[in-house]
Amino acid sequence: MKDHYLKRKIVFIAAVFSVCACLQIFKDSFFYLHQVLFAEPWRLWTGHWVHVGWMHYFLNMLAFMCLPFIFPRASVWHFTALLIVLPPLISLSFYYFLPDIEAYAGLSGVLHGAYAAIACVHLIYKRERNFAALVLFLILAKLIWENTVGSTGTAQLIGSPVLVEAHLLGVIWGIGAASAYLIMEHYADRYMHD
Repeated sequence: MKDHYLKRKIVFIAAVFSVCACLQIFKDSFFYLHQVLFAEPWRLWTGHWVHVGWMHYFLNMLAFMCLPFIFPRASVWHFTALLIVLPPLISLSFYYFLPDIEAYAGLSGVLHGAYAAIACVHLIYKRERNFAALVLFLILAKLIWENTVGSTGTAQLIGSPVLVEAHLLGVIWGIGAASAYLIMEHYADRYMHD
């Protein structure tokens, strides 16, 4: 059975790599662009699935590839839901709360949100609690570092400024998604036992 789940995760990772790589070829049509966001609504999602360049793509894909394996309890369904739910939430946050952000590309905001969401959910499991707390602590430390010291090394590596607001919004929405998931699970369990 574990073998089946492992194969599903590998196929899922390969599918995400492939979709993002295909979008990358025509990236200008898929960036988040403030001025055309509602005229071209696919950008709510695709702005997070394309990258500034191939180095940016490979770094984000490497971080994405690790996620299903460091939290083995999380299913492909959980990862898929996060890849679908988090991008428009972050994009709409840019649009309404940070209108000065005219363009954006990259999965890092979604990745921060996905790591935070899955770590929050794993806090309920006794065996994974310490590791999940460590991941959340590291995310918090990274956010503090980025918002005080900056991330010039990463910016030089990817050839573009790092939009740390995306990381912060991703974490906020990731924690919100985890909270909604836990509340639904709680009420579903109560309903099943009543």
